[in-house]
Amino acid sequence: MDIFTEKELLDVIGELFSDEVSIAVSNTTEYVYYRPSKRIDLKISPGDPVREGSLAYKAIHSKQKLSEFVNRSVLGVPYHGMAVPFHRDGKLAGCVTAIYPSYTEGQSVITMKTEDGWIPIPFNEVIYVEVKDRKTTVVSDRISGTHKNSLQEFEYLLPRDSFIRCHRSFIVNVHQIKEIHPDTHSTFVLSMIGGHQIPVSQSYSSYFRKLLGF
Repeated sequence: MDIFTEKELLDVIGELFSDEVSIAVSNTTEYVYYRPSKRIDLKISPGDPVREGSLAYKAIHSKQKLSEFVNRSVLGVPYHGMAVPFHRDGKLAGCVTAIYPSYTEGQSVITMKTEDGWIPIPFNEVIYVEVKDRKTTVVSDRISGTHKNSLQEFEYLLPRDSFIRCHRSFIVNVHQIKEIHPDTHSTFVLSMIGGHQIPVSQSYSSYFRKLLGF
């Protein structure tokens, strides 16, 4: 059997994915292969540096498999992705990244389920999202309802400049925060517009303070 070149093999592997997934392969500093999809194209070319903040960069420097959302400030296009570092002769050699279109493209509402049916709520009207008893509840300034998404899925869905995970059970809209009060053990309590009180847990407090700049 003839030996395939790396590019031929990667092209074949790329055909196994849907038209929505782009594939990028890098060494530890620059991209060596890129196959754009019909739905998303980060305009990467072989030889381009692995940019700081990109999913490939994070996976290479953490030496761990990662799956997360990356906003448009890094490569000009928001995307979701999964990056997996690989090794050669026991040493970190590079990373393979699968790139998916951002869920937020063309989307600006959460359609929640209520007793009367389904109601779309604009992102800016959402006060917070909570998971309790394995049920996700979306609370707005005029109505609340349930949703099938998990909090992790909402972290990908909701715009990062407005929504922050502050607790394992809560994501809040920063534009709906009225006051921030210190609590015990380096934690906080958020007083939201509408009178809601939301905790910021210790594990998220440093991240929360960094993002809000205080």
